[in-house]
Amino acid sequence: MTITRRAALLAPVFTALAAAARAQGAEIGTAARPLRIAGTAGPHSQVLEKVKEIAARPDGPGQGLVLRVIEFSDYIQPNAALAAGDLDANSYQHAPFLEQAVRDRGYPIVAVAKTLVFPMGLYSKRIRSVDALSNGARVAIPNDPTNGGRALVLLASKGAFTLRPGADFRATVADITANPKRLRIVELEAPQLPRALEEVELAAINTNFAVPAGLNPVRDAIAIESADSPYANLIAVRRQDEHAPWVPRLVASYQNDEVKAFVRDTFGGSVVPAF
Repeated sequence: MTITRRAALLAPVFTALAAAARAQGAEIGTAARPLRIAGTAGPHSQVLEKVKEIAARPDGPGQGLVLRVIEFSDYIQPNAALAAGDLDANSYQHAPFLEQAVRDRGYPIVAVAKTLVFPMGLYSKRIRSVDALSNGARVAIPNDPTNGGRALVLLASKGAFTLRPGADFRATVADITANPKRLRIVELEAPQLPRALEEVELAAINTNFAVPAGLNPVRDAIAIESADSPYANLIAVRRQDEHAPWVPRLVASYQNDEVKAFVRDTFGGSVVPAF
């Protein structure tokens, strides 16, 4: 059973527990009612476990805030679960992705803080530069709208093909205006991309999926976004909780020097704090 499937099955349990806790007057972020925060498998959840440790210290920035970290293996369910009230917060997505989800699905979700930048990289087991792509090569990119466009922009910046002027993260394959090598773009779910390296000549992979697959963006990527990428990830909550008293305690537990040091020592420069 996948992580996402397990989380989906457990969601009603979390909801029932939360309802019971509220009925008893339990405050969010206590042992009786932990603050439920989701991240995707890999670096996001690893950092959240460190945040959980920091938040729980009575004399720390979280003032004893109790977190329950829930791990998902895809990009869609964490927002759906947050909007449904099965979570209190999530930490896994950048602003363009959240904005697209709000537009498409009407989620009552807002960002309350920046967390990390995960530069997207281009990886291959067959070539060592984008220039070496063969005619008709298969190139895999994420199939979600914002990360797919982000991948196309990165590929275009490295000379794989040409996009229409002004193309940004909203770009699609229809925006490719010149493709002299007739590259074939294969759109896959983001978590599948590391496995696809056996079948394609090159893949654009988000760092949070590259690292768990044993890929080091600094060492293994043949090209990578710059560290000043605009795709800073976020802590998101439901709009009704934007000014809840636990929000600044959660943010302070994340945005501190101890987390910066943990990120630096754990990921060796492949993940960059955005705070």
